[in-house]
Amino acid sequence: MKFTTNHNIVLASASPRRKELLSKLGVPFEIVASNVEETSIKESNMENYVREVALLKTRDVAKKEKGKIIIGADTIVVFQNQLLHKPKTTEEAIAHLEKLSNNCHSVMTAIAIIDGNGKEETFVEETKVYFKKLPLALIKAYVDTGDPFDKAGGYGIQTDGALFIDRIEGDYNNVVGFPLATVFEKLITLNILHIRE
Repeated sequence: MKFTTNHNIVLASASPRRKELLSKLGVPFEIVASNVEETSIKESNMENYVREVALLKTRDVAKKEKGKIIIGADTIVVFQNQLLHKPKTTEEAIAHLEKLSNNCHSVMTAIAIIDGNGKEETFVEETKVYFKKLPLALIKAYVDTGDPFDKAGGYGIQTDGALFIDRIEGDYNNVVGFPLATVFEKLITLNILHIRE
């Protein structure tokens, strides 16, 4: 399938995983990361929190990139209504994975799209992830690789963290950090993308 756009599209994220997924649509885009402080958002409802963080990032880039289509995203891992941020220490990474072991958690990704006129569209996609029971030795070996530290919840489903997954309910790409099928659907609906005849 081939798609076209007559818009300048900007991905407001430095994530190599989001870049790789968006590039599957085959349309040109540039990357401009935001410099906002995510912790400035205070929100007890997890869905509202992730939506607000995505909007914060996207608005920040939209101010610099006038007249372009800005696509921003934020992904969080929620376990028993508790936010599991990217771990800062080895101990925190181990604690995250011990909580997730033999349990179910939610991965929520919020996408914000701001068009050239400043009109905002947002949605939140949720995927349920079920972990196998993880021996402590496996958790420690994974943490020693350094992989958990740039990932919400302390694992990557597209890296060695895949070995922990029993099953998922929902979009796999959403767990990676970019629900491509729903983003694509929105871009078609908003007339940003067109299917080439």
